Amino acid sequence: MDTRTSYDTVAAAYADLTREALAAEPYLRAGLGIFAELVAAAGGGPVADVGCGPGHVTAHLRGLGVDAFGLDLSPGMVALARREHPGVRFGAGSMTDLPLATGSVAGLIAFWSLIHVPDDRVPGVLGHFRRVLRPGGPLLVGFHAGDSASIKTSGYGGHPMNVLVRRRRPEVVADRLRAAGFAVDAVLSLDVDSARPGAIIIAR
Repeated sequence: MDTRTSYDTVAAAYADLTREALAAEPYLRAGLGIFAELVAAAGGGPVADVGCGPGHVTAHLRGLGVDAFGLDLSPGMVALARREHPGVRFGAGSMTDLPLATGSVAGLIAFWSLIHVPDDRVPGVLGHFRRVLRPGGPLLVGFHAGDSASIKTSGYGGHPMNVLVRRRRPEVVADRLRAAGFAVDAVLSLDVDSARPGAIIIAR
């Protein structure tokens, strides 16, 4: 079982857990709101939600006036997102070989999806992000903060999984972004004193 199959397996359970999740996350909503403003300030246009899962973040961005569409590695997640959010464009695709044309998007978001990419493949992924973004287009990356790697073997209702979960320190991710040619605008630490801290970085 790999990442694609794992998320096919848990798609319905994951959607149930995340459907209303943003309602209880004011800092995440604020970060998404800032991102939406930056997209508009840059002239607007299509925005890719890469690793969109069941599409709840894609739909939230569209509610903020963003022309967002979703891509996900899991066909099961894509099918579920299409059912849950009719009229929104979703497709299958991998961030390690991003199926988008150069300079084709006005913004890009990777919301807790880069956590499944091994360290040695991150530069290639960020290279794809930079390739598909228009000059000056904003990028938002959300992730688990820390310095550890583990294999998630079950989750979301107890279903079996086999996925890498990589926690990274915000300063490490920021340096990776700079190395890929991005300018880092903001770093927001989340749930700092909790057992599962996170972070958002906005770059361009």
